[in-house]
Amino acid sequence: MRDKPKRTRIQRKNIETILEAALEVFSQYGFRGSTLDQIAQTAGLSKPNLLYYFPSKEAIHVELLSELMDTWLDPLRALDAGGEPIPEILAYVDRKLEMSRDFPRESRLFANEILQGAPRIEEAIKGELKELVDEKAAVISGWIDAGKIAPVDPYHLIFSIWSLTQHYADFEVQVQWILAERSKTSFEDAKAYLDQLFTKMLRT
Repeated sequence: MRDKPKRTRIQRKNIETILEAALEVFSQYGFRGSTLDQIAQTAGLSKPNLLYYFPSKEAIHVELLSELMDTWLDPLRALDAGGEPIPEILAYVDRKLEMSRDFPRESRLFANEILQGAPRIEEAIKGELKELVDEKAAVISGWIDAGKIAPVDPYHLIFSIWSLTQHYADFEVQVQWILAERSKTSFEDAKAYLDQLFTKMLRT
């Protein structure tokens, strides 16, 4: 069986351009509201040129989600069972908040997919994501059993971290409008608030 030919520099550049354009379009309009024409126009490519690299809108969306899933799991993977519980959990909160600050479009892409019932990443959620959450929930339960943190439901603790950090990406415009002149420091302020909130919640 012959190996697939390696992509040229121009081909790699065009794929990156298409994915960047698709991220912009999907994060703004969602999967259903986006079209190949919009993606091609945003990428500065013709539609036939785009279809040379990706056969459909769904193929582009799946590629973006596949790349995103691994990045999305990294902050939780870094939660260290051998570390001090409260600093480890606060560090996870901070990593998730940083992702909302640095990757707001990716967060909205993921949120839109979940709101649609996750048809393109269902297996990843049921498999890789669930396995990782189960593993880290067991770590948190171990800390609780050892009396190192206050008793909380580990799964709902993780869910609350997701919701409280991803809010700043998924509702970015709302946060900016409400905070107005304070919006430039919104992530620093959010970090201080969330650190205080979770410290008080977890302290025994």
